[in-house]
Amino acid sequence: MKSRTSSERQLHRRVCRFDPDAKRCARRRPLSLRPVVTPLEEAPPELAAGRPLLLKREDLHELGAFKWRRALPALREHRGRGADAVVTASTGNHGAATAWAAARLGMRAVVFVPEDVSGAKADLLGALSAELRPEGADLDQAKELARAHAAERRLPFFEDGAEPAQFRGYAAIGRELLDQLGEPPGAVVVPIGNGALMIGVARELRERSPGTARVSVVAKEAPVMALSIEAGHPVECHRCATFADGMAVRVAVPLAVRELTALDLRLVTVSERALARAVGAFARAGVRVEGSAAAPLAALGELDARGRPLVLLVTGRNIDDELHRRAVERPESFPA
Repeated sequence: MKSRTSSERQLHRRVCRFDPDAKRCARRRPLSLRPVVTPLEEAPPELAAGRPLLLKREDLHELGAFKWRRALPALREHRGRGADAVVTASTGNHGAATAWAAARLGMRAVVFVPEDVSGAKADLLGALSAELRPEGADLDQAKELARAHAAERRLPFFEDGAEPAQFRGYAAIGRELLDQLGEPPGAVVVPIGNGALMIGVARELRERSPGTARVSVVAKEAPVMALSIEAGHPVECHRCATFADGMAVRVAVPLAVRELTALDLRLVTVSERALARAVGAFARAGVRVEGSAAAPLAALGELDARGRPLVLLVTGRNIDDELHRRAVERPESFPA
């Protein structure tokens, strides 16, 4: 094995300064409320290709994704206002986090999902005792139906990306990675779905590490957020055909667009084939990721941090086995 240089050893010591219980927390019994600090790890050499590359492992939480960070405080607010149930819409991970938080607070979670929801995510929602409603051709149709259901039953509607409190929750990821690394990274690369994650992380970076590039990755086949950010306001777009369901947004959330427009982001668009190849690259390195979590790696060729560390957010691992196998074995079957 190749020995580390002095600078590599220093980097290794910095990035290993995370909560030593973080990985164990990800596998803890579901009723644990202990705060989790997800690890910041050096990327496997086959992914780093000689660059100082780090992975922020949100996929190691027990839910397999980052959405837990704001669901519990948000539902506590609804509970405090007297609600005994909450309605949401999701392609999977947000709904799972909502159900996870509801179980801890003695609430019901009604989760509308697209009719073609990922089997892996539907199974996760079922295991979390969500009241699952597979309705609508895509996330945005499911969201319309969920909103109407909530209004009819006078229940709160928890819309992912539309509550300012979510941004504060996701800012914790930015704080953690800056504390763990101990120096300003050259860039932090984040996939964009509805935008809430990027808003929270980018706000923290702008405050504490203004020289760090804030890079947002958008799926070429679901471009509404990139188009809206570039325009400075939500635009109409009917294209939403990405297998990365965490990025499969067709209707932009106005609040998220307004916030993202002010954050001086660099936008990178990646194809379905690039996403699939990145899923495969992670798999060969021993890391299972879903499409949206692979997006930062898919965008890596567009970035130059001038020798400074690059941080990729690994947002989740919840992907159907068949889809994962196709991405790993036949990435050319996805559109370029």
